[in-house]
Amino acid sequence: MEGLLKMSKADSNGAPRHRLRRSSTSGKATVLAMGKAFPSQLIPQECLVEGYIRDTKCEDASIKEKLERLCKTTTVKTRYTVMCKEILDKYPELATEGSSTIKQRLEIANPAVVGMALEASLACIKEWGRAATDITHIIYVSSSEIRLPGGDLYLASQLGLKNDVNRVMLYFLGCYGGVTGLRVAKDIAENNPGSRILLTTSETTILGFRPPNKARPYDLVGAALFGDGAAAVIIGTDPITNSESPFMELNYAVQQFLPGTQNVIDGRLSEEGINFKLGRDLPQKIEDNIEEFCRKLVSKANLTEFNDLFWAVHPGGPAILNRLENTLKLNNGKLECSRRALMDYGNVSSNTIFYVMEYMREELKTEGGEEWGLALAFGPGITFEGILLRSL
Repeated sequence: MEGLLKMSKADSNGAPRHRLRRSSTSGKATVLAMGKAFPSQLIPQECLVEGYIRDTKCEDASIKEKLERLCKTTTVKTRYTVMCKEILDKYPELATEGSSTIKQRLEIANPAVVGMALEASLACIKEWGRAATDITHIIYVSSSEIRLPGGDLYLASQLGLKNDVNRVMLYFLGCYGGVTGLRVAKDIAENNPGSRILLTTSETTILGFRPPNKARPYDLVGAALFGDGAAAVIIGTDPITNSESPFMELNYAVQQFLPGTQNVIDGRLSEEGINFKLGRDLPQKIEDNIEEFCRKLVSKANLTEFNDLFWAVHPGGPAILNRLENTLKLNNGKLECSRRALMDYGNVSSNTIFYVMEYMREELKTEGGEEWGLALAFGPGITFEGILLRSL
């Protein structure tokens, strides 16, 4: 392959050998930098059950046992959360069944989401190495805040961006929002030569936190699986030599929904916050449709063998990853970056794909790393988002 260094996979000390970078394609959108941020509270999974049961004053032993089982099956080891003792001390009604608390939840969530987005964006801009005022567009993705004006304006102001920066908000897309943001950023970058797009995602589970109830079994799944955090990337075409360092090219993007599945992932906003229902058939629906979707993407690069690709898959949960791995007959380790992100951060909704991509970036630096790959995410609709990626 042109641009690759011909050498052994390890040096004399056994360390992986790094390869030369590939050249980007003129006019194609590339990822130029990444950043991430998390709230201060880190929760080891083994501590979650006791804390959740204590904070919600749950006295039902069967609920505690079920949550313990769920915490083991999620494969999550650590997560970050905005929710903490100080918040519950100030807003004890958040842990009271049936309380009208949407106002309080938004008082917490709105500034927390922008705060995390700001921290992730600053880290991303620092890695990029150019001035924040060089950003021409901002895409702001969140399913965790509600207000007018939106967090995009607050973020642009706090970053010191120009007041004519072009802003796009993507609200309440759920887990596929990060890949949607990449698709929209790709379209903007490729249709506006010289533009530089800051894409930021930020999520918190504050809107969905509530005491357990046997009538709402999915609440326990959420408690066992989801975390909080933010991510940011900068996208642009034709990187400036010796100034910008692209590491991934966004080659081709597809979005698709599955007709008749809009109730499989169902989220409703109420006076108590947001309520989710998740159909048990979600993994099966994804399994039944994922191969055709992936074939559509890889055909653009005349590829046919899935094991010749790298895979950046949103880890909605271990069941989805296992089904996808089996259905596509992927080799062991192909979804390792997705499994690591799930283990380290939990499902952080729209952010999680970027945590996967960050792990993937390090993996692909070594010689022998695949040139082509897929970024995939699934969410309400049921909606599939996919991007054919090229490692640079």
